[in-house]
Amino acid sequence: MASLDLNTDVVTLTAALCDIPSVSKDEQAIADAIEAALRELPHLSVQRDGNAIVARTDLGREERVVLAGHIDTVPITDPPNVPVRRVDGMLLGRGTTDMKGGVAVQLALAAGVPEPTRDVTYVFYDCEEIEAEFNGLARLVRNHPDWLQADFAVLLEPTDGGIEGGCKGTMKVDVSAKGIAAHSARPWNGHNAIHEAGEILARLSAYEPRTVDVEGLAYHEALNAVGIAGGIAGNVIPDRCVVSVNYRYAPDRDTEQALAHLREVFAGYEMEVKDAADGAKPGLDKPAAKGFVDALALPVVGKEGWTDVAQFSALGVPAVNFGPGDPNLAHTDDERCPEDQITAALEAMRRWLSPDFADGSQAR
Repeated sequence: MASLDLNTDVVTLTAALCDIPSVSKDEQAIADAIEAALRELPHLSVQRDGNAIVARTDLGREERVVLAGHIDTVPITDPPNVPVRRVDGMLLGRGTTDMKGGVAVQLALAAGVPEPTRDVTYVFYDCEEIEAEFNGLARLVRNHPDWLQADFAVLLEPTDGGIEGGCKGTMKVDVSAKGIAAHSARPWNGHNAIHEAGEILARLSAYEPRTVDVEGLAYHEALNAVGIAGGIAGNVIPDRCVVSVNYRYAPDRDTEQALAHLREVFAGYEMEVKDAADGAKPGLDKPAAKGFVDALALPVVGKEGWTDVAQFSALGVPAVNFGPGDPNLAHTDDERCPEDQITAALEAMRRWLSPDFADGSQAR
């Protein structure tokens, strides 16, 4: 079985995590290694659900926070980008950015800060990179919501070392243009649904998305066609054309409000919801969130995508994204992360959780 040394430096620990392949649905080896390493720490209680591991301090602090990260990656390339390499201050290979640098920070904190200023729940979960039905955090929400209760949560997804509050919601709909089938030699006998879909595309081209201020953070909405399908043969006027549309909406709207808005935009056309997930407000007005932002002393921006912070928001737990790595490099063949970002993320989190920081000095 693969093993992890939680007392090594955090960059070496990141490399060790990356060198345990853990493509979605194949996380048992890395989950076993994480569980075994955490069970060696007497100050933590450890629980497991499938390939999700949850470890907790129980010190009776007035505040509890969650530090969460997924342990799976997208598929390894051919030729393989694992094992990882260290070149000129960069860690290169699958998972270095998304998101085993963040997971290494969690593990280093779990081992190195046994008496944090607030109780901590460390969550390591599977299947984030594939369909939502398999998401390990969602499974924990269903099976063990009590394991996740807290005053605040940090998802250590890559943010290029900054803080990203909340996240936008996402909705995918199919908008259908209807026509009348006919022989293409006699188009006047029918009505071309693909031509009719031009009106749907025109509405998208003319659409002006909102920029919305939510709790002091700006979220830029987006409405885009992401697919189109129509026609059954080269000599048939099509009677149906479907435009797939993705709406990314600010967290001042919920799913029902987002859907109502799309019905206005595409009035007169049949619309079917294919997928939807609410966003999350940042909750930066909450004392626990404010304490985190003050301790890290970093600028905060709104998260422009959707992340699992929304799952915490649904539990009533305000959450932010903070972790090493440039998200623009996630999933790329040359995925890489600056070593100093991983180290800086760990130091920042120690300032927040270490008793030394509460006394006005930085933890070493």
